[in-house]
Amino acid sequence: MELKKIIQDIDIDAITGDLEQEITDIVFDSRRVRSGNLFVAIRGYETDGHLYIDQALSAGASVIVCETELPAEKTGAQPDEKPSITWIRVTDSRRALALMASAFHGHPSRELQLVGITGTNGKTTIASLLHRLHTLLGFQSGLLSTIHVLIGEEAKPATHTTPDPVRINGLLRQMVDSGCEYCFIEVSSHAVAQQRTGGLKFTGGVFTNITRDHLDYHSDFREYLNAKKGFFDSLPADAFALVNSDDRNGPVMLQNCEAAKKTYSLRSHGGFTGKIKELHLEGTSMLIDGREVWINLPGRFNAGNMLAVYGTAVLLGHHPDDVIRALSQLGPVRGRFETYRSPGGVTAIVDYAHTPDALQNVLETIREVNIAGGNIITVVGAGGNRDRGKRPAMARIAAGGSQRLILTSDNPRFEDPEQILDDMMKGLPADLAERTLRIVGREEAIRTACLMAGSKDMILVAGKGHEQTQEIRGEKVRFDDMEIIRKNLK
Repeated sequence: MELKKIIQDIDIDAITGDLEQEITDIVFDSRRVRSGNLFVAIRGYETDGHLYIDQALSAGASVIVCETELPAEKTGAQPDEKPSITWIRVTDSRRALALMASAFHGHPSRELQLVGITGTNGKTTIASLLHRLHTLLGFQSGLLSTIHVLIGEEAKPATHTTPDPVRINGLLRQMVDSGCEYCFIEVSSHAVAQQRTGGLKFTGGVFTNITRDHLDYHSDFREYLNAKKGFFDSLPADAFALVNSDDRNGPVMLQNCEAAKKTYSLRSHGGFTGKIKELHLEGTSMLIDGREVWINLPGRFNAGNMLAVYGTAVLLGHHPDDVIRALSQLGPVRGRFETYRSPGGVTAIVDYAHTPDALQNVLETIREVNIAGGNIITVVGAGGNRDRGKRPAMARIAAGGSQRLILTSDNPRFEDPEQILDDMMKGLPADLAERTLRIVGREEAIRTACLMAGSKDMILVAGKGHEQTQEIRGEKVRFDDMEIIRKNLK
């Protein structure tokens, strides 16, 4: 695409060079630059892309977009001929990257009904179920989630909860070209703060809840909250904003939001309302806007997720009766309260819960459906090089909701796993610490839980969910919680 078309939406402070050249790709990692590429220098969390401009030029970049002074500005000289390199100075290179990525791929979000789902918990479940629901309703749709990317039914690996702008727009273009009419995307707080979703046209946004998370990245909870709110502040007037009014920060998301304001709730009237009738391990009987439906997901938090799916689908224009019928056909999402019942009567549950609130929700659900009265055995850890402040709370919640607790490794990354467990143990009073085991090896911890469990007992393995690798000292080794459970309970 011609450069002048790519940059038509960005705010430019200064520019030198040829704007009528063809650009082969937009890149912000200097190691991936090829001849004819446009390189965007971004000030990152760990490094500054401006330090790698020379490397990008050596690799063949023909255009540099940056926030620093251009060579001509530094020397005060203007070249007599067209320079071989075009330089563009902007105030915010992240914003410029997002807008240029959208233009480069022909603004694909304008050709889809794009819905973003944000919140601490429930994003993956809601986005995945919306994709499945639209398939049942006969529509082709796309999905950008923590688990994977789906273009119709074609699966691609996911690299981040919300990818970078170049990848997002490239995938959206593939979705449009393959006939997708809808796309459902998880929007993380990192993505909003880093403007990964800038330049996208959203049909709607959904807010699930917000509790402590990602405070290794955000300076405090207020900054984390404002990142989520920033997504709703950016929605256009012709979009909808659907928020969980049971969360005290739901109304906060709607402040300064120009979109049509909608709510869903399991506790109050107004907006889309739901009521739980019966809870079982196999699923939940509930009323949604007065219509009775059986959903194949257990727990109050999943009832809330289903209500959000229903509300979103109705706001997208589908008939409520059609949506209710489709809801009853939806099943669990991988790694989200995924269950396995052994021949010996032990029930094992794998869940992605990696925050105190998510862990509390899962354990409450297990207690509610544990009608056989068996022991609850929890295996849980905490991720390395992440928010250390939540570790004691996670251990305290896990111990309080279980008869036996095994603390183990999650993804230790570059941290000492023993130090992570030390942090978790600080949350345990003496009586709970006495019945807590520390087993650093995650496979051995899961095996121990399986050996402990008797008929009617329930095992929760929390933290990694759908993940099939474990990150240790910069390496990702194959690891699947459910696979280990099945091997040890068969």
